[in-house]
Amino acid sequence: MHFTKLLLFILILSSCKKEKPQPESPDVLSNGILVLNEGLFQQNNSSISWIELSSDAVTNDLFLNTNGRLLGDTGNDMKAYGGKVYVVVNNSNTIEVLNKRTGKSIKQISMMYGGNGKQPRSITFYQSKAYITCYDGYVDVLDTVSLSIVQRIKVGSNPEGLAVSGARLFVSNSGGLNYPNVDSTLSVIDLSTYQEITRVTVGKNPGGVRTDASGDVYVIVRGNYGSIPSRMVKVDPNVLTTQAFSFDASSVEVMGDHFLITYFNYSNNSSQVKLFNTVSETLESENYLATTGITTLYGVQYDPLRNKIFCLDAMSYTNTGYVRQYSSSGIFEKSYHVGLNPSKLIFYE
Repeated sequence: MHFTKLLLFILILSSCKKEKPQPESPDVLSNGILVLNEGLFQQNNSSISWIELSSDAVTNDLFLNTNGRLLGDTGNDMKAYGGKVYVVVNNSNTIEVLNKRTGKSIKQISMMYGGNGKQPRSITFYQSKAYITCYDGYVDVLDTVSLSIVQRIKVGSNPEGLAVSGARLFVSNSGGLNYPNVDSTLSVIDLSTYQEITRVTVGKNPGGVRTDASGDVYVIVRGNYGSIPSRMVKVDPNVLTTQAFSFDASSVEVMGDHFLITYFNYSNNSSQVKLFNTVSETLESENYLATTGITTLYGVQYDPLRNKIFCLDAMSYTNTGYVRQYSSSGIFEKSYHVGLNPSKLIFYE
């Protein structure tokens, strides 16, 4: 009898407890970090989180709360330009353009052509145009004033990463949909004419592309995830010669005159964040950050406003993830619990 009363009391007490309320979506986005959570392919569960740095509060589902609808399926890229945020949603075949300060949608751009999805992947900017790689073998040119597609540039198969050096656009052609018969080239486009000048052979399955302070181009060549390892290759933007480095690399992030280079080993789920000097072109540290607290390293970004490093932890791809903060010298500081598969960050003053 006493046990029954005690159990009833516990149940009543438990029912009175409330879950910790999520912070309300801020009216103005400032002093924080916008997080794109990729979600899972074909699950329509991409999302955007907001980290308020003054309080360390995290608001998840910011896009849904602000706009009253879901972001879409598989958010691949997100960058800010000219007071707007551009979100590339791959499997939904859309570019979502947001007001940078409110998070409200200005326009959802359809990325369909002839009744077929273009499957947009990555975005970068030059002057008043945005350049978007599309898996159907083109780079789309988006006018950032009219927010309309004004040109399509034919490149190689299944283009992925891209970066501007001088007045040229460098685009990696992955050929990923033809695996294991992948592409091995980097398209070079003249941005004054929108014409592909040439293609440079860099190695099998090229992905991310970045530039250093002097304009040299670096591409991650992912190999075959087995016998051909993932490497970083440098391309001289003028004479188009290449130089491959011998260390493992999965992604590249600029930190001043250095690169933060991540590597995730799928065979044993181990990860590294390395420090590469772009001036001397030498690897200064194999393990710049202690990654023991990271389950699935999904990328790294550097915040020059606060001189901080942020690692993106996908938590085995099936659990909601974390943004983990480090000092610029690689010391862990704190973590923020965000959405599923966090992949891109935008830093706000």
